[in-house]
Amino acid sequence: MAIATAQNQISSNIFKTWLIMFLFSIFAVAVSYIFALGLGFDEASGLSLVGISFIVAGVMNFFSYYYSDKMVLAISGAKQIQKQDHPELFRLAENLSIASGQPMPKVYIINDSAPNAFATGRDPKHSAVAFTTGILDKLNKPELEGVIAHELSHIKNRDTLLMTVVSILVGLVALLADWFLRITWFGGRNRDSENKSNQIVLIIALIAAFLAPIIGTLIQLAISRRREFLADASGAYLTRDPEQLAYALQKIAGDKEPLEVANRATAHLYIVNPLKGSEVVGWFANLFNTHPPIQERVKALMAMEGKV
Repeated sequence: MAIATAQNQISSNIFKTWLIMFLFSIFAVAVSYIFALGLGFDEASGLSLVGISFIVAGVMNFFSYYYSDKMVLAISGAKQIQKQDHPELFRLAENLSIASGQPMPKVYIINDSAPNAFATGRDPKHSAVAFTTGILDKLNKPELEGVIAHELSHIKNRDTLLMTVVSILVGLVALLADWFLRITWFGGRNRDSENKSNQIVLIIALIAAFLAPIIGTLIQLAISRRREFLADASGAYLTRDPEQLAYALQKIAGDKEPLEVANRATAHLYIVNPLKGSEVVGWFANLFNTHPPIQERVKALMAMEGKV
């Protein structure tokens, strides 16, 4: 019964994430089509433009699929280490990898005293986990084990790949919106646009051009927050000790030192938002956060105590 409860929570998180992804895909297609109609294309040409847009997104995804992890690690100043460099960290990662039935990821260290960690890679066979020197110094062994389990869960659940795809889709929507506004502003619409697209369609397209990038970003952030809940639940299920991960989250969030190598493009990767002081509170404000409130994550983990 206890194991079933934990698995139900994980299944619920997975379902909600993929539901959001499905709705986001429909949203991206609809926005592309509205822009095409707003520029004066007929229905067939509009669908062709949508197809071209997603071919571009596919090419971008291809390069992100193979190179995004290397870029993130380089931007973060992460250096790969071997077992002799930090035996305890390696031993914990090896044991948890075996327990979860996935390959041992490459291990990286970021020389920064702010405690944090992240995972990257397109799949379990091509993955990496990175830890700051601060998290290794400030967490005890059970807490560190909880963090490692969380990051391994991100890899196993394909969160790193999912968020790469989502980022590309959000970028595509923003690019299309900017392109549409520039063409409209400089009078580049079809000469026959008045015959093919009435003023109401144009107004709708202009509204969509302003709102679509914001909506896309909100959806991206919603997925990011949902994946954190999923990784928390999966990590707790792996270690059978959700309390230690909860303690680790509280320690990391309670440390006021910002992570110097982090930026807004990479913040969503970390176990806790590394841009300290940038979090906002309140129901509406929380929509713009990359991570769920720590209190909610801790509450969910504590509710799992004794049930895994």
